[in-house]
Amino acid sequence: MKQSEPTRRRDALRPADLLPLAVGVAALAGGTAFGWDAQLVDAIVTPPAVVRAVLVGLAVVGGAWLLAAGLRRIGAETAERSAAPDLPTMVRGVRLVFLGVALFAASVGWVVAHPLPLVIALIIAGVDVVETSFLLLVVRARRAA
Repeated sequence: MKQSEPTRRRDALRPADLLPLAVGVAALAGGTAFGWDAQLVDAIVTPPAVVRAVLVGLAVVGGAWLLAAGLRRIGAETAERSAAPDLPTMVRGVRLVFLGVALFAASVGWVVAHPLPLVIALIIAGVDVVETSFLLLVVRARRAA
């Protein structure tokens, strides 16, 4: 069965669809570049205690919010049990879960004042965004075809 022309246009790839992919690659590249500057790493990892406490609080609250939002998306999709599951919604839910995990890892880095958990958080977030962006692009391309 052929798709109607409006549906086909809506599923077509747009330049804005590449933005999350570019952000993920930029996060990984930027983190690598900034990682060579020991003073910058030290300033990010060990800011004053009050700033670290605020960063930890924001990371934990943000991580919990992203985790809950991601699980809601995944749970809503599996609860519907429709004949054709909405794969993009599920992938975006998985993306939110991993971004929440990345924020939890970052919070640990600020609690212990060590760069390794922050590096792990950057890798989790960057790779997840790149990976899910590719998957969403593939899904969109298959729907447009």
